[in-house]
Amino acid sequence: MTTTHALPAHSVFPLLEPLLAQVSKPIQYVGGEHNSVVKDWDSTEVRWCLSYPDAYEVGQPNQGVAILYEILNERDWILAERTYSIWPDMEAKMREAAVPQFTLDAHRPVGLFDVLGVSFSTELGYTNLLNLLDLSGLTLHASARSEDEPIVVAGGHAAFNPEPIADFIDVAVLGDGEEASLLISEIIREWKAEGRPDGRDGLLMRLAMTGAFYVPRFYDVDYLDDGRIQRVAPNRPGVPHQVRKHTLMDLDQWPYPKKPIVPMAETVHERYSVEIFRGCTRGCRFCQAGMITRPVRERNIETIGAMVQGGLKSTGLEEIGLLSLSSADHSEIAEVTKQLADRYEGTNVSLSLPSTRVDAFNIDLANELSRNGRRSGLTFAPEGGSERMRKVINKMVTEDDLINTVAAAFSSGWRQVKLYFMCGLPTETDDDVLAIAQLASRVIETGRQASGTRDIRCTVSIGGFVPKPHTPFQWAAQASADTIDHRLMLLKDTIKQDRHYGKAIGLRYHDGKPGIIEGLLSRGDRRVGRIIERVWREGGKFDGWSEHFSYERWTTAANEELAHFGIDLDWFTTRERGYEEVLPWDHLDAGLDRDWLWEDWQDALDEREVEDCRWTPCFDCGVCPQMDTAIQIGPTGRVLLPLTVVKPDLA
Repeated sequence: MTTTHALPAHSVFPLLEPLLAQVSKPIQYVGGEHNSVVKDWDSTEVRWCLSYPDAYEVGQPNQGVAILYEILNERDWILAERTYSIWPDMEAKMREAAVPQFTLDAHRPVGLFDVLGVSFSTELGYTNLLNLLDLSGLTLHASARSEDEPIVVAGGHAAFNPEPIADFIDVAVLGDGEEASLLISEIIREWKAEGRPDGRDGLLMRLAMTGAFYVPRFYDVDYLDDGRIQRVAPNRPGVPHQVRKHTLMDLDQWPYPKKPIVPMAETVHERYSVEIFRGCTRGCRFCQAGMITRPVRERNIETIGAMVQGGLKSTGLEEIGLLSLSSADHSEIAEVTKQLADRYEGTNVSLSLPSTRVDAFNIDLANELSRNGRRSGLTFAPEGGSERMRKVINKMVTEDDLINTVAAAFSSGWRQVKLYFMCGLPTETDDDVLAIAQLASRVIETGRQASGTRDIRCTVSIGGFVPKPHTPFQWAAQASADTIDHRLMLLKDTIKQDRHYGKAIGLRYHDGKPGIIEGLLSRGDRRVGRIIERVWREGGKFDGWSEHFSYERWTTAANEELAHFGIDLDWFTTRERGYEEVLPWDHLDAGLDRDWLWEDWQDALDEREVEDCRWTPCFDCGVCPQMDTAIQIGPTGRVLLPLTVVKPDLA
């Protein structure tokens, strides 16, 4: 029986509760998780609804949403709640019963909030954004929204080119969200206190004039006759020509999440994650995350220790994930892992390093990570099958580096290794992909020799390469789906025919079709918004899930909608761009000098490698002087605090 008197203001739970027994996984809609926050609506001035546009099991562990949720709720005048994408079975019931999209924390309608903040880590979530807006009762197009609707703010890595969703969002935030979300909140608070002067446009103008937030409606795009962009320019005075990214420069002052929410339902990751550093300067040319998060900023060992202690205590979780783009590159990683392993030895607490490079890995590190847990497989990402390909992408790992590393691992008791590669990279040939099979065979052979047993496994996992904005490959032609599928079949047949090692090699891959659509969305301009809207209207959503993705629906919509402009799907994907072409994101400043990116693209074509600027002189990528930032690395010489070893509870 529902006790309505105890419900928070505006709660739709009485309407929702009868539907729960009629759908799969109802627990994901119930809320009430440990460490979640429900504030009094009327005692707060600015109210955020934070969304990760995917199912609860994928969105709940998202680190970005977790950090913002805590930072915003720590301010007594700000309220923040969360919402995730609704599965089709529940969505049908909600539409039938006229239940709007709601927050998980207090089951309040999304449409009541001041801000709807949506974090995108992949462009394949765009149709889910449209479904979220529609199910919330919000106007789909930003230009038609009324004064009392939330402003829709996009963030995350995909927000570095928000042009495909420019019609549907009010604001895009580039870069780190901690300080940016508080600045947005302050501007809204001030605007509301002054009586909302000039309405919605007045608020958006205040945000745009900071130079730190991108408001698409204040910019016009002109096109050339051949379909390329002529220019992107502000359409009113006071709006800057370029919008800059936000960079948080002292991670030790922002030790979040402190008390992450413990999920009620099963999720893809169930661990307490500490981001040990942000940014990467390895310079892998395919990696958007490494390019747009520069410079490197490390958390010191003291902060990491305090975060781990507090996080485990507040959640009861038993796995610690040390997160970053390349965690073994932390200047104090050996001390961090050793002292954490010392501190929690004999308990059920285990350590994991989700991202490890071959050339930053050593057996001492691996032994510390596995001290409290079983020895699962080791994972490495050579990315390119051949040495030539690795020079093109600037992944400075030789075949001998990999073989020496796995030989040491197999000698020390490991029995399986997973290798990640990409297919469809610039200049790639069939032979470059077939080199993956030769490398995997060498790994098996080395493992058998080093371990003295035939019980050795190597799993090869392959993803299709998608060129991304703000990388040296932003000008590259994307390989067609047929090209990628052809090369994957050649590789599969080659492994299958290997009588000595083939049965010990597992192959996992996705076909090339979703990558083409991701490529359309990642390098698209405003004209792509028509395609997204049409695909959604025809039933498209959860495009990141293979069982929901329809390539035919996307290609039909793309070619019919783009025909109005004399261009097609291939124009956005498999076409190479020239230096002089205005790219849809050129007015959005990630700090990287455009000429430096172009030179790095030419270096890739010449198969020339570039060192990591953490340990070498500056290569003038532009980030540090342009963003008034600097690389921050240790070692600090500090120790993990507290130093006391946690004794297991033997009671």
